Amino acid sequence: MAALRMKEKYGSEVVPALQAEFTYKSPMAIPKIVAVKLNMGMGAAIANSRLLDSAVEELAQIAGQKPIITKARTSIANFKLREGVPIGCAVTLRGTRMWEFIDRLITVSLPRVRDFRGVSPNLDGRGNYTLGVREHAIFPEIDYTKLDQLKGMNITFITTATTDKEGFQLLKLLGMPFRI
Repeated sequence: MAALRMKEKYGSEVVPALQAEFTYKSPMAIPKIVAVKLNMGMGAAIANSRLLDSAVEELAQIAGQKPIITKARTSIANFKLREGVPIGCAVTLRGTRMWEFIDRLITVSLPRVRDFRGVSPNLDGRGNYTLGVREHAIFPEIDYTKLDQLKGMNITFITTATTDKEGFQLLKLLGMPFRI
């Protein structure tokens, strides 16, 4: 239901507003969200592999699908890190799960952040947006009493927008609470 609500909002409100503001020649040129990528980096997993197992389990609860385990690309002696050692997990959401996650993030999770004043309005230069979350416990799927450690995560919105202005407007019209 929630996924349908956000996708319906995109089709009925966001597309006409973007068309009016940017005057696209083709309806296919109107920016849309292609995927949402969730990423948890667990540097502490080098010493304690149980942390990575709990991160994978919790990210699966948040996303609704099983994440992949990411491994170190290079060795860094100062961090006691060797190439190929598991240090995080990531999941890419598309389609119905993506729209459902966006809806839960905007309407439920972000308002649960303590002293919330909005998210940073900075995009990456190509219309994509990355949001850093300090505590993954803001998601209602996570049982706060069973947590061994609070974990941070990055949430990246991958769009077809060609400029930051288009990407910003797309996310703003969907309801992303940017601080201005």
